[in-house]
Amino acid sequence: MCLSTVYRNTLTPETVAMRNVMRIECRDGYVILTDLMERQVAIEGTLEMANLVDGVAVVREAKAE
Repeated sequence: MCLSTVYRNTLTPETVAMRNVMRIECRDGYVILTDLMERQVAIEGTLEMANLVDGVAVVREAKAE
C-alpha cells in the first residue's frame, strides 16, 4: 500500500498538511486529502506535485485575496 505525506507549498517538516494519505481528490478548487483513518482535510489550492515512489505530494495553496 502506498501512503503519502502531503505538504503545503514546500517540502519542509513545518508545512506537513497530513500524513498517511491514501486518497487525494481535486474538486471545485480544493484538494481533499483522506488518511487511513478516513479523516479528511480540504485545502483551497491545486495539486502541484505527487511523487508516489517517495510517498510525498505538495499542494499549492490559493492566495488569500
